[in-house]
Amino acid sequence: MEQLRVVIAKPLADEYVERLKLADPRVAVSYEPDLMPPMRWPSDHGGDPSFKRTPEQQARFNELIDSADILYSFPNTDSAELARTVHANPKLKWVHIMAAGGGSAVKAAKLTDDELKRVVFTTSAGVHAGTLAEFALFGVLAGAKELPRLQADKKRHYWPTSRRTMGMVSDMTVVVVGMGAIGQECAKRLAGLGATVIGVNRSIKPVDAVQKLYTSDQIVEAAKGADALVNALPGAVGTDSLISREVLEALAPGAIIASVGRGQCIDEDAMTQLLSSGHLGFAALDVTKIEPLPADSPLWDLPNVVISPHTAANSAKEDSRIVDLFIGNLRAFLDGRGMRNVVNTELFY
Repeated sequence: MEQLRVVIAKPLADEYVERLKLADPRVAVSYEPDLMPPMRWPSDHGGDPSFKRTPEQQARFNELIDSADILYSFPNTDSAELARTVHANPKLKWVHIMAAGGGSAVKAAKLTDDELKRVVFTTSAGVHAGTLAEFALFGVLAGAKELPRLQADKKRHYWPTSRRTMGMVSDMTVVVVGMGAIGQECAKRLAGLGATVIGVNRSIKPVDAVQKLYTSDQIVEAAKGADALVNALPGAVGTDSLISREVLEALAPGAIIASVGRGQCIDEDAMTQLLSSGHLGFAALDVTKIEPLPADSPLWDLPNVVISPHTAANSAKEDSRIVDLFIGNLRAFLDGRGMRNVVNTELFY
């Protein structure tokens, strides 16, 4: 049987390239490191942005990408580049995306219905669940233990004479919005500390660690009186501003927000106003509506907000985990079995 051609379209360490090359004799893996930007840290998907290909290198790169039956990542993680190579390469069968929420990139590529039927898109959902759940847990803990107050007291060398109380996660009700791999892992970690976890999802399904599950149209009811809310939503049809002002106002006074899904899923203006007024007590944000967060955003200056620049998913072992996921899917693809994390090209998640 003729080998299918897998082209690696992102910077990747030698050990992972070799692992892919040895994965299955039914595929031939191509990687040309001189055409890739240098990696600045482990699992650096984009590489050094100062790297520029010469016109000759760009022509070679395009030719390489357009020769693929299967793409491991897509050029420069750019939706326009994804569209270009899908248009240019009628034999392209499958694209694996490094992100967990890769459906938004596929949607932004504005491919035709025929192209969406021809090419399978899979994401790396699940790979980042542990690190993002830890960030969400950090956010809930930081809010419960009043991290901003502790930092302010330390800055002014103040040791209060009165004994202050702190919140306990085991006394809290936490709403986790989005029950994909990330949301389920958040629920498990929070329940492990004794929290009562309420889930919100597009549809009802069994979810361990969630005491009650609501559908998306019941989100306001789910949020009523809750002590914290975790945004684990993907960027998909129907998720923009799903966590609305009404949802945020339904939370208990002083509630905590931890956001590890997509920034556009929260009404950011409403959240900012409610953080300023004190109705929301604390927010730990790994994602924002516009990224990078504009320098004039009031979120930068709010003392009860912690901002991570969309890096909470990063870990030194990320590339290793993605390679393992891809290899499992590669064997399923070659054997005609069901694959993990296939993008729904109607709802784009």
